[in-house]
This record gives sequence, C-alpha cells and structure tokens, in this order.
Amino acid sequence: MSSLSPIVRAAGEGDRQLFLGGGLHTWKLMSQDTGGTFFLFEDTMAQGKCTPLHHHPEADETLYVIEGEIVVDVDGTKHVVGAGGVTFTPRGVRHALLVRSETARVLTLQTPGIGQAFYQGASEPSIDGTVDAVDIDRVRASAQANPRGIELLGPPPFDDVSST
Repeated sequence: MSSLSPIVRAAGEGDRQLFLGGGLHTWKLMSQDTGGTFFLFEDTMAQGKCTPLHHHPEADETLYVIEGEIVVDVDGTKHVVGAGGVTFTPRGVRHALLVRSETARVLTLQTPGIGQAFYQGASEPSIDGTVDAVDIDRVRASAQANPRGIELLGPPPFDDVSST
C-alpha cells in the first residue's frame, strides 16, 4: 500500500507562482506530493513568451495545450500546437517554445519531478496575476544551481524573438 495521500484540487487551486521566465504557474502537484514520480503545473503565458533552447537531462516533459497556440521547436523542427494538442519531449532532447496566440494555457508534466527545483528557484509568489515578468539572470542562476533538471543551451530558436 502506498504511503502517499490522495490529493484533489479544483480549478484554480494550487500554489500560484510568478515564473521569472515569463508566465503565471499554478503548481497543481509537487514532486513531494507524488513521491518524486512527477511535477505538474498549469502555465498561463502572454503572446511572444518564449523559452531559451534547453533540455532536461533527467526528466521527460509533456505539454498539453489547454487554450491558445504555441510553436515548439524540437531538435530543430518547428511544430504549431493548438488547444487540445500535446507534445512529449524525452529527456535530453533539445527544445523551446513560443506563444503565438494572445495568451496560452498549458499543462506541463515532468517525470520524474526533479525539474521542480529549477522552477522554485526561478519563481516567486504571485501577488497580482502578472504573466509577463522576466528576470533572465535569475532563470540562468536557477538552471546552473539545478543542472539535473534543466540545461540552457542557447537563445530561443525563433527568428523574430530576442533571448529571454
């Protein structure tokens, strides 16, 4: 029998964090909630938000687009993914994303939950629901402090976007 406790969270429930790479996270299930099996969060992002090219050395990442439209670059190939679409990026595969629609909401699942430490180091409690605050220095510092969860590889691989 599992030593984990059941958890039920309604829409909007969870730890709301301002991710300083751009986006408002609602951390739905933390690694400690799942015995380290996974980390699950909802990410609300504004148009133009993008990630640097990166990979997760020890975690697989699944994105489910709830609302809006994103472009994902996976190993140099770009894909447009709209509401109801899903991506799966195995550990070690280079990828990035760009929000094309006015806003996008994405559910992110990382397995195992090792990447959580990176997000904790690059986030702060949300006070006003802001989605577009960026502090790339803090994001880089958290990535360097958590190399098992993420490695930043370079600028976003999108022609019309500056590095964030």
